[in-house]
Amino acid sequence: MAEVPELQDASRRYGIVAEGRHTALGDGLTAARLYLRMIPKLLERGVFTLGDAIRFGRDAVRGASWRRPQSGATLGEQPALRRLDAFPYLRRVGEVMARPLVTIEPRSTVAQAAAILTERRVSSLVMLDSQDRPLGILTERDVVRAVAGSRSEALSAAVTTISSSPVATVDEDDYVYVAIGRLDRLGFRHLVVVDGKGCAIGMVTARALLRQRSADALHIADQVDAASDAPSLAGARAKLPGLAQALLSEGIAAPEIAAVLSAVLRDITRKATQIAIVAMTAAGRGPPPAPWAMLVLGSGGRGESLLGPDQDNALVHLGTDADDAWFAELGRRVADLLDQAGIPYCQGGVMARESAWRHTLGGWSDVVRRWAGAASPKDVLAADIFFDFVVVAGDRDLAERLRRVALAEVTGSPMFLQQLAVDLARTRAPLSLFGKLQGEAGRLDLKLHGLLPIVGAARALALRHGIESTSTPERLRLLAKAGHLADADLVQQTEAHALLMRLSLEQQVADAATGRIPRGKVEIARLDRPAQKRLGKALKQVEAFATEVGAGLV
Repeated sequence: MAEVPELQDASRRYGIVAEGRHTALGDGLTAARLYLRMIPKLLERGVFTLGDAIRFGRDAVRGASWRRPQSGATLGEQPALRRLDAFPYLRRVGEVMARPLVTIEPRSTVAQAAAILTERRVSSLVMLDSQDRPLGILTERDVVRAVAGSRSEALSAAVTTISSSPVATVDEDDYVYVAIGRLDRLGFRHLVVVDGKGCAIGMVTARALLRQRSADALHIADQVDAASDAPSLAGARAKLPGLAQALLSEGIAAPEIAAVLSAVLRDITRKATQIAIVAMTAAGRGPPPAPWAMLVLGSGGRGESLLGPDQDNALVHLGTDADDAWFAELGRRVADLLDQAGIPYCQGGVMARESAWRHTLGGWSDVVRRWAGAASPKDVLAADIFFDFVVVAGDRDLAERLRRVALAEVTGSPMFLQQLAVDLARTRAPLSLFGKLQGEAGRLDLKLHGLLPIVGAARALALRHGIESTSTPERLRLLAKAGHLADADLVQQTEAHALLMRLSLEQQVADAATGRIPRGKVEIARLDRPAQKRLGKALKQVEAFATEVGAGLV
C-alpha cells in the first residue's frame, strides 16, 4: 500500500512518528494522532463538528476566511451549540459500548494482566464481585507505570496493588453525552457500563467517544450528576433552552429533542432526591426506612417534556404508616429543591410531598381501584398523569410492580374507559368555519387543542389493551403492530404529534430568548401560510382521531 503524501507531510509537520507504515492500521493510527494534535487549532477556528471540518476544508480551498468565535456570546448563541453534533443526544451508551467486558480475577498477577491486555487488544480490565458488580479497574497505563517503577518485581504483584477503586460507571440507558461529560469531569479514559441492577456489562472509552465530542452543552447531564445543591441544579436547568435551540438547528425531530430534555429533567429530580436523602441523614433522620421509588409523571414520564415543565412526581414505598412521615419529609425537600432549581411547584399539587401522591404499594392499588370505579373527571385527570410514570430513583422493581398492579385495575374497566371517552369526545379543532386558525390574543394553545388529545387517545387505547409503554409515539406504534390502530392513523397521528411538538418547542425557544416563560401557546403570526395550512390540517386530523377513539371506548 502506497503511503499518502499528504498524511506523511502533515505527520512530519506536527512531529508525529508514524508506526506501521504502509498498512491500513498504521495509517489509520497516524491519522488519528494527527487529528488529536489538530483539535486545538480547529477549535480556535470555530470547527466543532465533522460537518464544520468538511466545510472548513472546502472553504479553505476557495480562500474563505474562518474566524475565532467572538467572546461574550450567551450559551444559546455559541457556535458550538448552534452546530452541535446530534449523535450524542440520540444514541444510548448501550449502543456504542464495547462488549463483552474483558475481566480479570483479583488474585491474578500484573504479568497475567499484561498478557490478557495484549492478547485481547484492549486497554483495560475489570474485576467483578460475585454479583458481577465492578470492584476495580486496571488499565494499560497502570501496568506501564508499575513496571517502569518496580521493574520485574511488579510483574509478580497482584493486580489489586495497582488497580483503581471505586470504579467510575455509566448506565447503559444513559445518552452518549452523559458518558462524554463524565469522562471529561473525572479526567478518566474508561467508564464501565452497568445495567439497571449495577452489573457490569460493557466498556466505553474516551478514544471510542472522541468523534462525538462537541461543546460544553455535552456536560449538562454530568453537571447534574455532580450537583450538591439547588443552585448547581439550577445552572444545569438554565442551559436547556440553548440545548433545545442547538438541536432544532441541527434538524433533529422535536420528539427526539423532547426525549433529551426529559432525560435531563428526570436526572434533576433524581439528583434532588439524592441530595435530600443525604441532608436528612446528616440531620439525624436516618436513611430510608423501607424500600421506595420516586416517580416522574406526565410528560416527563412519557419523555415528552418541552421547556415549560412543572413538578409532576409521586412516591411509592413498602413502609408502615409510621414510616410515612419520613417519606413526607423527603417529598417536601425534593419539591423545594426542584422549585429552587427552576422547576416550579405543580399548581395542581401533583408532588410526592402531598399525601395524595405518596402511598404504599397497597395504598396505590386502592387509589387506582377508586379511580377505575368512580371515574369522576377529577379521578380521570389524576389517572392521566399517573399512568405515564417512570422511576427516577429508588427501587426499580418496586416501581414496575406498581405499574403492573395499576394496569390490572383499569384495563377493561367500563366506567373508567367511558370517562376517558367523554374527555376525548370534547376535542375540537380551533378553526373557523373557513379553516382559519383561531386563538386568543394572537396565540394558539397547541398543548390544549393538539398534544393533549393525541396523548390522551394513545393512552386510552394503551390502557384498554394493557400496553405498558408510556411514550406516545411508541404507544401508537405498538397499537398498530397489535392490530388495534389503522396504519393510516399511525402515520397521521405520529406526524401530527411531531409537528405540534416542533412548533411548540420553536415558540418556547423564541420566548426564552426574550425572557418570557416558555408555555404551550404559539404565536400564529410567526407561522407562514404553508405552516398554518399544515397545522390546520393536523389539528383536524387530531380532532377526528380523538373523536373516533372516544366513540370506540363507549
